[in-house]
Amino acid sequence: MNKRKIINDPVYGFITIASDLLFDLVEHPYFQRLRRIKQLGLADVVYPGALHTRFHHALGAMHLMTQALKSLQEKGHQISEQEVEAAQAAILLHDLGHGPFSHVLESVLMPDVAHESITLVMMKDLNRQMKGRLDMAIQMFEGTYHRKFFHQMISSQLDMDRMDYLKRDSFYTGVIEGSIGADRLIKMLDLSGDQLVMEEKGLLSIENFLHARRLMYWQVYLHKTLLSAQAMLTQVLHRARELSAAGETLFATPDFSRFLKNRFSLADFEMQKDLLASFNSLDDNDIWASVKGWVKHTDPVLSSLSNMLLERKLFKIMILDMPPTDEIINPIREQLSKSGLNTFEQSYFLITGETSNWAYEKDQDPIRVKMKDGKLLDIASASDIPTIDALTKIVRKYYVCWGKNVSLRD
Repeated sequence: MNKRKIINDPVYGFITIASDLLFDLVEHPYFQRLRRIKQLGLADVVYPGALHTRFHHALGAMHLMTQALKSLQEKGHQISEQEVEAAQAAILLHDLGHGPFSHVLESVLMPDVAHESITLVMMKDLNRQMKGRLDMAIQMFEGTYHRKFFHQMISSQLDMDRMDYLKRDSFYTGVIEGSIGADRLIKMLDLSGDQLVMEEKGLLSIENFLHARRLMYWQVYLHKTLLSAQAMLTQVLHRARELSAAGETLFATPDFSRFLKNRFSLADFEMQKDLLASFNSLDDNDIWASVKGWVKHTDPVLSSLSNMLLERKLFKIMILDMPPTDEIINPIREQLSKSGLNTFEQSYFLITGETSNWAYEKDQDPIRVKMKDGKLLDIASASDIPTIDALTKIVRKYYVCWGKNVSLRD
């Protein structure tokens, strides 16, 4: 069987699956599940074109990894074909642990388990199934491989993951301000010792990359309407979990019901072999099918929230520079009280939260620029644009969102 395949991608054109191992990984049920998980969750409530999936993104990140490693080899760096394949496999699998709607499931149904940890458990299970063919890929993913730059290419502030999702998310949302020159960024990558660096002539491309990331966060990932929709879905799942914990049998697929009724730890995933299979059966369709079923549930909170989300009757949202005061909250409570909601019910229809954004984490993971004289400088020091340093500052925003014209009783 020919396992060397070419996939036509709308962002990059043709993407090549260059080895039998990569083909086997793409064909595996763990990876195929990513077809059924949208990359941006509920973002299509704002940007109707944002329907691309984690499957698209993972293939795109693998393509960029291939291009980046080829560029480094052309600059004289010795990278073996085994290392190339391992790095391609690691970036291909880096999102396996994302659940339905990504961070929504993670925060509500599995608050004790980060998606990166689930990814590693799934990679190790794949490695067992493939008789150790992923040993090096797992080392690169974990950061234990002796050549550290491979991990930087998988997970850092200038990794293939970020390069693809910025370019891809910009493409599918139509937010052109988020577009980046991934090709040029990749051509400017170099190694200094065991460290991934950027050539000085790539400065402008890095600056554009950081500004684009900041803009995409405020215009897409943290868009106020998306925050409202995510808050509503979170409340739906919170209420469903409460009802399940109280002994009610809710309409849900068997595996989704298992996660509604139980709270799992990472140790559970490592010890219960069937739990990983249950997790892998979950995708966006489980959530939407359940929400559709819950519209007719007798619980007025679950029913109303589910119906509002399905019909895009989203909560009104207010973005603030400071945490909301009683002067802001109390009139909203009065409004909900006049609609007939008691104190308990109001807790589901009035939500406060905060969000933050900083485009460049200088202290945690600096981007190094190799100057013409060979010196390595942090991008904030190498750039003559003062706003780069400003991008290191955390910007916090607070929000209040609430249901308008809510009626739980006929």
